[in-house]
Amino acid sequence: MSARFESKVVLVTGGNSGMGKAVAERLAAEGAAVVLAARRKDVGEEVAEGIRAAGGRALFVAADLTVESDAAEVVAAAVREFGRLDGAFNNAGGVNAFGPVQEIEAAGWHAELEQNLTSVFYGLKYQVPAILASGGGAIVNNASNLGAVGMGSVSPYVAAKHGVVGLTRAIALENAARGLRVNAMLTGGVDTPLFRDTMGVTEEARARIAALHPMGRISEPEEIAAFAAFLLSDESSFITGAALAIDGGFTTQ
Repeated sequence: MSARFESKVVLVTGGNSGMGKAVAERLAAEGAAVVLAARRKDVGEEVAEGIRAAGGRALFVAADLTVESDAAEVVAAAVREFGRLDGAFNNAGGVNAFGPVQEIEAAGWHAELEQNLTSVFYGLKYQVPAILASGGGAIVNNASNLGAVGMGSVSPYVAAKHGVVGLTRAIALENAARGLRVNAMLTGGVDTPLFRDTMGVTEEARARIAALHPMGRISEPEEIAAFAAFLLSDESSFITGAALAIDGGFTTQ
């Protein structure tokens, strides 16, 4: 594997399982020092230790990314430990409020926005100046395919992920001439613990969800990691402000 990220420091939020874990492991394997941030300390420390055991550099910081002071501390910890910050993969999120809009409580609406949109805003607020101070770099926000299309029964999640796409484009424009690229990934169904736990996926349900994707399957976390690594690397140096789908054709329908 190449060393595209040698001497680079990259922050991965929601990095203790699924897509975040796969991205962190991929970046570390390519030479990056990885800072993982998530709520569950036991799981996060285990991922970081696995990266270190494989010869990589990793730091885990327990944080609730919906809290501004935690988002600030994660960035500060990266700079303290490794001296700089060159990139970030903002991946914290999840689906919590289900049902038709008239049945969704206000608390569910606000919680969904906090977890999926406010967390990205707080992250960007502190990541951007740190990355600029290091000479520039790249940020990738996981916006989900529902940041581009609609779906019933998860309206707060759809609204939040559309917001992530808009936020991505705005921050990309603010920094396009400053050496910082900001893009969004529109991920389809991915076989992660969160996907299985949230959806209660049986083999029958898995087949139905796979059938929503024209390629007839959902993706593996490693496929997401490969695309995220490309967008965070200098190989994508002329891409910014984009919302790019990796969803088996879901958003083309």
